[in-house]
Amino acid sequence: MTDIEEIRRKRMQQIQQQAAQQSPQAEQQQQEQMRKELETQKRQAMLQLLTPEARARLANIRLTKPEFVDQIEIQLIQLAQAGRVQSKITDDQLKELLRKLIGKKRDIKISRSY
Repeated sequence: MTDIEEIRRKRMQQIQQQAAQQSPQAEQQQQEQMRKELETQKRQAMLQLLTPEARARLANIRLTKPEFVDQIEIQLIQLAQAGRVQSKITDDQLKELLRKLIGKKRDIKISRSY
């Protein structure tokens, strides 16, 4: 009986080790798939919400400030879900929205005293 118990114990350890090794990989794959699905959904929403010119403007801004564009896209989707967007957002409307979101820029002045 002790031989059988020893074999079972070793086999259980092997199974647990395999599960522990596969778990992070499977979790990463699942997270990557979820991220891709969210990106696809966001892209579809932008196609419905923005005119081609407005989408081009966001693409240009994304080159310099990708986090800022992500925030804008989330806000646009939230506005649409709340029913506050009746038609496609034009380039001019997007410019106005960007001006409001950016707000005042800080002016940094360096003065030297001799």
